[in-house]
This record gives sequence, C-alpha cells and structure tokens, in this order.
Amino acid sequence: MRTDKALLVKGVKYLFVTALTMFLAPVVIYQAFKNEGHPWYIPVLIIGLLLAATAIVLGFYAVKLMVDSLFGKKK
Repeated sequence: MRTDKALLVKGVKYLFVTALTMFLAPVVIYQAFKNEGHPWYIPVLIIGLLLAATAIVLGFYAVKLMVDSLFGKKK
C-alpha cells in the first residue's frame, strides 16, 4: 500500500483553496452586514454565503482526496 503522490498533491491544492475561501467568506459577509442600506446588500450577502458553503464542501473534498491517497480507494 503506497501513497498516491499525485492524488495527495491534488488534495493539498484543494486544501489551499479551502483556506482561501475560509478567510474570504467572512470578510465578504461582514462587508455585506456593514452596508445594509446599500442596494448591493443582498447580492454581496449571497456571494458571501456561497463562498462559505464552498469552503465547507471543498474542505470535505480535500480531506477525502488526502485520505484516499494515503489509504487507497475502497473496492
């Protein structure tokens, strides 16, 4: 049982993108709540919530890729 290095690198890349979205989503949501009277309030809030959901999904996917690379896929 060997580590699939290509799959591990792909998982680490996804983990990096996850970290970026984890920091970007709260900033966007904060900016939306800071400007509640602005006409762009709802679109910016929706973008922030989508970024937050993306961070969660990408986090699970990145961990799944890394576990698959270390322990192999189930057959």
